Amino acid sequence: MGCLGNLVWFVFGGAASGLSWVLAGCLWCASIAGIPVGLQCFKIAGLTFFPFGKEVRYGGGLGSFFLNMIWLLISGLPLALGHLIWALFWFMTIVGIPFGLQQLKLAKLALMPFGTEVC
Repeated sequence: MGCLGNLVWFVFGGAASGLSWVLAGCLWCASIAGIPVGLQCFKIAGLTFFPFGKEVRYGGGLGSFFLNMIWLLISGLPLALGHLIWALFWFMTIVGIPFGLQQLKLAKLALMPFGTEVC
């Protein structure tokens, strides 16, 4: 399902979701202090474009926690909400359930992107 799922995903919403992460990365990179956050957004955009066959592991320490709190207030909630809306659309059909699950995975990642590892 990986290759075919990624292709269908990209055409029917993955490109829009990935571009939202790219936009967030560009906005964060507008300031020097935000460049590390912007680079993380670009990494997550790659996952968002093609999520099938990839797993996200959560971890991190106290620094990741504080960075996630700042992220959550500024960019995390709008991105997570966008992924949740896409998930609701995908869950309307039985065929779309695997795609909705990917959107939920990305919504969780949108809330806590720092200290995560994509495998």
